Amino acid sequence: MDGTVLVADDDRTIRTVLTQALTRAGCRVHATSSLSTLMRWVAEGKGDAIITDVVMPDGNGIEMLPKIKELRADLPVIVISAQNTIMTAIQATEAKAFDYLPKPFDLPDLMKRTARALEQTDQAARRATRAQTENERPDDLPLVGRTVVMQALFRSLAQIMHSNVPMLIVGETGTGKTLIAKIAHDYSDRRAQPFVVATASDLHAMDGPERILARAKSGTIVFDEISGLDSESQVNIVRMIDASREGGPRFVATTQTNLAQALKQGQLRQDLYYRLGGATLTVPTLRERVDDIALLNAHFLANISNESGADTALFLSPDALDHMRAYRWPGNVRQLENALRRLALGAQGGQITASDVEMMLAEQPEEPPVAGGTDSDRLSASVGRHLRRYFDLHGGMLPPNGLYARILREIETPLIEIALEATGGNQAKCADLLGINRNTLRKKIAELDIHVTRRRKLM
Repeated sequence: MDGTVLVADDDRTIRTVLTQALTRAGCRVHATSSLSTLMRWVAEGKGDAIITDVVMPDGNGIEMLPKIKELRADLPVIVISAQNTIMTAIQATEAKAFDYLPKPFDLPDLMKRTARALEQTDQAARRATRAQTENERPDDLPLVGRTVVMQALFRSLAQIMHSNVPMLIVGETGTGKTLIAKIAHDYSDRRAQPFVVATASDLHAMDGPERILARAKSGTIVFDEISGLDSESQVNIVRMIDASREGGPRFVATTQTNLAQALKQGQLRQDLYYRLGGATLTVPTLRERVDDIALLNAHFLANISNESGADTALFLSPDALDHMRAYRWPGNVRQLENALRRLALGAQGGQITASDVEMMLAEQPEEPPVAGGTDSDRLSASVGRHLRRYFDLHGGMLPPNGLYARILREIETPLIEIALEATGGNQAKCADLLGINRNTLRKKIAELDIHVTRRRKLM
């Protein structure tokens, strides 16, 4: 790499790590903990690229982007942030940041992105930031998460939000598919136009499709659980999409099922399948983002406390959180929120205990077993689909090096966690179940930072 990089972060360790890594790569680096110093450097013409944190002692890094663009329209800015919510990704994208990465970031990945930024310092100025301020868009959305899968979803949503192509949102019940559709509408160019969820009765009515188009104007039309609609409804949707002209509404469909499989089974029309293939977002299950459960708990409990006007903040004991993490949540985030609302009713002094959680989970419906036998249900097929999505999310670039070890670690961790859960935290039984030595299991538990709790089996 060749060029000068301006680094702004109030964390001295991050400044040191980035300065050393960029210097070794051949760059010149100016590092500061102050946004005012950063802006002075920009005004003086210093730097070929910027790496900046969001929350700084003297301001907000994202809010500085319009001023940077005004002073140096061709200066690429990479935003890094510990505020890992969908709003951060949206605001960074709308402010025309060159790239956005959550903390903690993968250093080799950040270096690759910086190299691309330095290569594109001569690009034309990107369009101006939208007029809406952060106060007009409160960051109170339950679409939060620090896990890799959620950060990938945030980034993908921010990238396609302003396009006109149809959007397909795939995910299990309770993962927030309709919420994502609403966010894509509310934070896009169409926000001032209607958001319409088309029902089966709307589609069956004599002039239903025409009324839906008239209601939506140039807003958004959502078809919920597209593969569950009958053939007549699907025909009407095809006609609506074909009848839409330039400046018409954006079409969004949600589904719990694999549409390719639904097509083979005759549940979905082929013409509709191809018309919905513009952009696909896959929403991860709560089982795929266990590390976000603590974050979601804090978010929902804060909302519940605010709604009730309680003087004492609600919180989960560490053991209670372990129980919440161990449960599989077949109803995903919606089930989690409803469970927390129920737990809040009996909380003493604001604390939700492990016994409270255990009693509540014992009354939850069990997740039905997966019916096996077909290739689509095999573990290798599921892993293959996940890996293809992972590669697709990097566009034309390769993922960071070290992929083999990272993938094995991601598979190894849930395998050991679920085996420990199934054996009630008994490490001797777990080692026998896995077919490994007990000392090997203990070593893996320490290496992977797995929390072990002896308890009654919840599965």
